[in-house]
Order: sequence, then structure tokens, then C-alpha cells
Amino acid sequence: MSKLGAGVIGLRMGRSHLEAYRAHPDVEVRAVCDLDEGRLREVAKTYGVPFATTDYRELLERDDVDVVSVATPDHSHYEMASEALRKGKHVLCEKPMVTTVEEAEALVEEARRSGRKFMVGQVCRYAPGFRMAKHLIERGEIGELFFVESEYAHDYSRVPGVGGWRKDPARPREPFLGGGCHPVDLLRWIAGDPYEVFAYANHKVLVDWPVDDCTIAIFKFPEDVLGKVLVSIGCKRPYTMRSVFWGDKGTIIADNTSPYIQIYREDFKVGQGGPEFARIPVDTASHNVRKEVEELVGAILEDRPVETDVVEGAKTVVACLAAVDSTRKGRPVKIEYRF
Repeated sequence: MSKLGAGVIGLRMGRSHLEAYRAHPDVEVRAVCDLDEGRLREVAKTYGVPFATTDYRELLERDDVDVVSVATPDHSHYEMASEALRKGKHVLCEKPMVTTVEEAEALVEEARRSGRKFMVGQVCRYAPGFRMAKHLIERGEIGELFFVESEYAHDYSRVPGVGGWRKDPARPREPFLGGGCHPVDLLRWIAGDPYEVFAYANHKVLVDWPVDDCTIAIFKFPEDVLGKVLVSIGCKRPYTMRSVFWGDKGTIIADNTSPYIQIYREDFKVGQGGPEFARIPVDTASHNVRKEVEELVGAILEDRPVETDVVEGAKTVVACLAAVDSTRKGRPVKIEYRF
């Protein structure tokens, strides 16, 4: 069997994609693209990639490229991903999939028409700690869920993006979408699609940025489960995605940067200091792109569905933007999934 040819657009975040493709026995990296010519030359030379270009369209024209990673700034995802589909490529698109509801709906239709595999890089679904938490919940270890919460705390003053694109006033990047898509997608994966949200936001730390830097959103999930998502890009603390899952028989605490998750159940023995959480060791692969690539390549070769497909990406975008809409309207917003 001949190997799949891979192309990577955007070599900052995309370098992890390139390395994941190189590590797969059924894939060969054949083309790379980046606007930074210095980075482009360095990556092509280091990894021995035969074709390098600053124009993503040239990469998409290549017949020897079967699957493409789009790992560029958020606002470019729709244009590049939709063009890749039209050129007959399978696509791995970084999160958030797109930046508007209209783009989400359009990309769903593009993917369906193309017949190609489309995967969104909602990498929390591949983090070992979160996967273990979901497994335990589905096994009934903490009983019936009644509340779920997750947070995205990341000091963006340290990561404004190449050229400051994350803080560009010409196209403001909503933090609750750009970063908040992680916790929202995680809770959707575990608790189902939320159908209503009420959110509040403020702007007290990154005052020179054109967007709110802290948002808290309360979601209603199926089966009368409540949820909370906190997104802070102005926080002064290490990055975290601490998440808690509350059931009627126990509680799980998980984080994609910790070497363990914690679980407490009502049948645990009480020690001298009172009830205690047990720790379950897990790998700390917080951005497990290699697992994403394994999933996508397997889906292509076996012609099976992708877990984080275009509809999953679109639903997360819609839920995030509904929360942003709620902060502006000052009232609850119904979440509509029109695809």
C-alpha cells in the first residue's frame, strides 16, 4: 500500500502536526507552507520535506498531497479548509474550526459535498486524563451527573500570536471561542449538547486588548445537567484546564496538565482526616496531536467516521458564540444547531 501524502499549512502550531505525520508508518510528509520564509526553510530542511511554499494554494494543487493540516490563525481556517475540501483533500483543521456561525454551517455543507474526511483539532478529547474521566463516568463510577464544569485559564499577555493576531482590533478574536472552545467541547463530549446559556464577561486585566478577558457561562445540558465554563486570558497563573464532574455517587477532578486525575465516591472509607480523593495516574499528553493524527489516518484508510468531525466542530463553535451573544444581550440565549 502506498503511503498517504500529508501537507501542513502553518508551521508554528503545525510543527506538532508534521511530527505526528512523520511518526505514522502510513504517512509521508510531502509539502509544507508558512508565510515566514525563515521558518519555512528551516522546517523543510530539518525534516527533509521536498516541497515548501508561502502560498497555501500551491500546496493544495499538488496531486501527491492527500491530507492537509490547517494550523494557521483562527480567522483563516474557513478559507483554507474549504478550499482544501474542494481540491479533494482530507482535512485536519485546528480549533476553533471557524469564527462565525455562518462559516460553521457552510463548512459542514462543504465537507458533506466533498466526501472527504474532516477532523477538528479539539485535542482535549485525546488528553489521557479527560479520556479516563469520560470512561469512568460512562462506567457509572460517580453515578448520575448533575453538574459539570471546566475552565480555560491562559495568560495571553505571553502569547499574543504571531504579529499579535490574537489582539488585532481589525478582527477581534473572541477568547470564549478561541480558547473557550476547549472546555465547551470537553463538556459537550461528556454531558451532551447544551441548549441554553447565560454568560457574563468583564475586561479588567488586558485593557489594551479589544475583547473581554474574562467570561463565565452557565449552560443547560440534556437530562437536567447544569454546567459552568470559565475562560480567562488575563489570569496571572500557570495554564490550566481544571475540570470537575459531579455525580450523585461521587466526583472526578481532571486536568490535562496533571499526572493524575482524582476521584471520590460515597463508598470510600473515611480516614482520620475525613473523606479523601483517590488518585489515578495518567499520561500528561495535554496536546496529543499524535493521537489525533492516528485517528484521522485510521478513518481515511478504513473509511470510517471521524470522532471529532465537522459537525462536532460546528456545534462547539455555535455553543461558544451563543455564550458571547449572551454577554452582549444580558440574557439567556437558546443554542440552535442548524445542521
